Amino acid sequence: MNQRIGIIGLGVMGTAMSGHLLDAGYEVHGHDVVADRNTELAARGGTAHTSGAAVAEASDVVLLSLPSVAALHAATEEVAAGAHEGLIAVDMGVLPIDEKEKAKARLAAVGVELMDVQVSGTGLQAADATLVVMASGSQSAFDATRAVFDVVGRSTHYLGPFPNGSIMKYIANLLVAIHNLSSAEAHAMGIAAGMDPDMVQKVISDGVGSSRIFEIRGPMMAADEYEPPSARLDIIKKDAGIIQGFARSVGAPTPLLDTALSVYQEASAAGLGDLDAAALCRYLEQLGGIERQ
Repeated sequence: MNQRIGIIGLGVMGTAMSGHLLDAGYEVHGHDVVADRNTELAARGGTAHTSGAAVAEASDVVLLSLPSVAALHAATEEVAAGAHEGLIAVDMGVLPIDEKEKAKARLAAVGVELMDVQVSGTGLQAADATLVVMASGSQSAFDATRAVFDVVGRSTHYLGPFPNGSIMKYIANLLVAIHNLSSAEAHAMGIAAGMDPDMVQKVISDGVGSSRIFEIRGPMMAADEYEPPSARLDIIKKDAGIIQGFARSVGAPTPLLDTALSVYQEASAAGLGDLDAAALCRYLEQLGGIERQ
């Protein structure tokens, strides 16, 4: 195995992916603005660098796992500074497409292709490598990187040209945002009616009303335990806002997403933003004055 993999952004997703790649025998280089994350990478056998430019210089493929537009553009400049022949960059952040296009053009100017590759799943799926990978970019870039994606996920889908990965992610996360709220509503109603949340979780998970989100986040709602978060409520709120803007740009009505986004905003304002997104259940309990038995 001769590909050297770089990761800029060692948060929940970046850290999980780096671990799987190291376990698979890849040479992994990484950088994060949080110093402790670099130390953790080095302790696991990766090579930590002091800048994204150094990661790019040392890598054949560099994954960008970043939380914001500002972070994407900062990393883009660093990758451009470390650009070399054959380097492929892969943006994995849920960000506005027009900002991704700017990053793509900047890297193209120095001979680096930027792919748009998204994943479906939470930090829990990242940890056990069961993410679904949704890749877009040139066929040649996909052929050169697919083996990497197959390590970090359970299935990989090639969706054609940039930025189809983001569009598919928007569709997926629209459903995630809505299903999370519907799961919270269901549990809040059960709690208000005096039902045992664990029994509600067990029975509904066995029927047609369930969803993957109900199965993943429902147990947190039943237990009223939202730490450590697999995906923070504020991250889902951020994604929902981006998806809403994209939907409006293409003329797609999103009545359920629009309603859900307002609830996420209210829950965040109530101080729940750093908890797992399942904490919408706690917000609805507070909103309704519901007390658990």
